[in-house]
Amino acid sequence: MKNSIVLFILIVLSFQIKAQKASEAENLGAMVNTKYSELAPVISADGKLLYFIVQGSPENYKFKTEKKSQEIWYSELDKSGKWGEAKHAPTSINKTDFNAAYWISPDGNRILIRGAYSNGKYIGRGVSMCNKTAEGWSEPEKLDILNYENLDLGNYDGAAFCNDGKTILFYFAESDGSSSGDIYVSFLKENGKWTEPMNLGKNINTKKYIEMSPFLASDGVTLYFSSDRPGGLGNNDIWMSKRLDDSWMKWSDPVNLGAPINTEAFDAYFSIDANSEYAYMVTSQNTIGSQDIVRIKLKEKEKPNPVVLVYGTVYNAKTKQPLSAKLYYETLPDGVNAGNALSSPIDGNYKIVLPYGKNYSFRANATNFLSESQNIDLDSARGYMEIRRDLYLYPIEVGQTIRVNNIFFDFAKSVLRPESFPELDRVVAVLNENPTMEIEMSGHTDNIGAESFNVKLSDDRAKSVRLYLLSKGISEKRVIAKGYGKSKPVASNDNEEGRQQNRRVEFTILKK
Repeated sequence: MKNSIVLFILIVLSFQIKAQKASEAENLGAMVNTKYSELAPVISADGKLLYFIVQGSPENYKFKTEKKSQEIWYSELDKSGKWGEAKHAPTSINKTDFNAAYWISPDGNRILIRGAYSNGKYIGRGVSMCNKTAEGWSEPEKLDILNYENLDLGNYDGAAFCNDGKTILFYFAESDGSSSGDIYVSFLKENGKWTEPMNLGKNINTKKYIEMSPFLASDGVTLYFSSDRPGGLGNNDIWMSKRLDDSWMKWSDPVNLGAPINTEAFDAYFSIDANSEYAYMVTSQNTIGSQDIVRIKLKEKEKPNPVVLVYGTVYNAKTKQPLSAKLYYETLPDGVNAGNALSSPIDGNYKIVLPYGKNYSFRANATNFLSESQNIDLDSARGYMEIRRDLYLYPIEVGQTIRVNNIFFDFAKSVLRPESFPELDRVVAVLNENPTMEIEMSGHTDNIGAESFNVKLSDDRAKSVRLYLLSKGISEKRVIAKGYGKSKPVASNDNEEGRQQNRRVEFTILKK
């Protein structure tokens, strides 16, 4: 591999990495750091998985042919809060002389690595995704990024994937052989391909200086990056900026994070988890080896906006067994795609990170199953939280009943509110995908109020849902509507939690 495209970490070797003061930087210790160089730490959003590079270790697969080989290793946080002994990542993600992990998903079910691969074979510059399987990591497969090969022409490059699973940041130079670089963004399209990388604009990128190693926090708006622009403490420093709108071109004026994060030497490759308590970086002072990984506690002004980590398990609702599934989440009432994830093929576990300020719907999706969506309203900002929400998938079979969550009516009314439409559009999609399916749409209430009123209200609501489906082209013969009032409770009506569960809309498969 040509020196001009050697992994971005080699930039570090051109500089002396000067550490923060020992009292302010916590060395992760001998379970992670060795007498060799540990570089480019990437922390998962839940703070429990740390991926990094080890350079020059005789245990590296490629050491015999490349003494400075860089390979991916990882450590897991144990229940006592200590990092476990570092483990060598398998050859499925350590395929070349110079490897790097750019991102690990919040739940550890996906990893983004350096290099473009096709059918597991290295084909050039770019980035590739690997998914967790029951046997380990899948073979890497490149992300199809429009015009990338004609843009990344400089000596160095790198990337940072965002926890929403649909945004990726790059740094590279568009001039052949250049050692400079700017930061770019690319977005996932509905067809699974990625948009052409777009320059983040003049408030982030400068003409005369280098911008590199971007990291977008879990809030989706706080950007950290390294630059040698004026106003720093030394060579490259870590800077912070906030995205001001959805154009990705308007940013707040970057702020230098100062000491102890920045030093008189080269500072880059900054990673934080969703809780944002610590930053993970590399130092060369008071180390076990040449370079060690440390963490530094962030000041409040250095932290991104707080977020919520939602976790749980995807289950087969009939067998109660865990399932591997794709997850999607979107904002309400507009139904805009907010992100995606995968549940584990081993235990069905998943984790996603949601910024405050929105109302979210999220669901799992798997072949031959119907999904039951969940809703979480994060309009009001609070501090970092972790919330458990298990998700259920229902086999497509006659007699199966699925609760249609995220259907909203005003109190004692039967007119659908606009935030109901994304959920009902998914019911339309199910019916279109299964053209012979016939369903009953049923409405249910709690036991508060007169029985006659509840029966009529539930019936009117079921009919409103039916009419929406018909307005989207579904044949009237395929959908019947009926209100059951309080007659079919699924929980106790003795408390508000139970009554809330009983107020629902469901559909039952009558014909497959």
